[in-house]
Amino acid sequence: MTWSEMQPLLQQGTADTLYMVLWSTLVTVLGGLPLGVFLVLTDKGGLLQNLPVNRVVGVIVNIGRSLPFMILLIALIPFTQLVVGTFIGPTAMIVPLAVGAIPFFARLVETAVREVDHGLVEAVQSMGGSIPAVVRKVLLPQALPSLVSAVTTTVIVLVGYSAMAGAVGGEGLGSKAVTYGFQRFETQFMLITVVILIAIVTAVQLIGDTAARLLARRGRAA
Repeated sequence: MTWSEMQPLLQQGTADTLYMVLWSTLVTVLGGLPLGVFLVLTDKGGLLQNLPVNRVVGVIVNIGRSLPFMILLIALIPFTQLVVGTFIGPTAMIVPLAVGAIPFFARLVETAVREVDHGLVEAVQSMGGSIPAVVRKVLLPQALPSLVSAVTTTVIVLVGYSAMAGAVGGEGLGSKAVTYGFQRFETQFMLITVVILIAIVTAVQLIGDTAARLLARRGRAA
């Protein structure tokens, strides 16, 4: 396979991978952030302490984290088809990608929020701050550098998930690597897809680490 033949395939595969990862990251953050905060608030000593609810939600999150993504992807085919209308293509893959990543991200959010100094929470409460105010003005801002790192880690996990999803009808670089690299014995093409995936992961890690450091410095300066 010549470079002129590989180039459009690689461009389309990269575009599909970025599309799946970006949209599934957005859904993951929207679902995982409140879930992680809820786990902290309902835990022992939390502002909404409710241990039975916390344990039930925690078990559900743990089950979601423990399921291999490939099995989850297949199990969610009926749900994906209900939501999107199909279970094939990059748009359809956003559903299982997000469902698989939300429990993972929620636990990272929980860890980040737990690191916030409880004295700051008590200070806001002593001034009459409500629970939403505490979350909005203390927990999330103080945990922001760690939350950015959590998003970075989640995006990298989703890049790996997207490659697996591509192998079973999700398009993207994973699909191109299997179809044109493995099945047609185009070793060079497969190596190029691997290099592109490594480049994406490296760029995400660099951007995320830089943003987290800048936010941490700004927080210390404040």
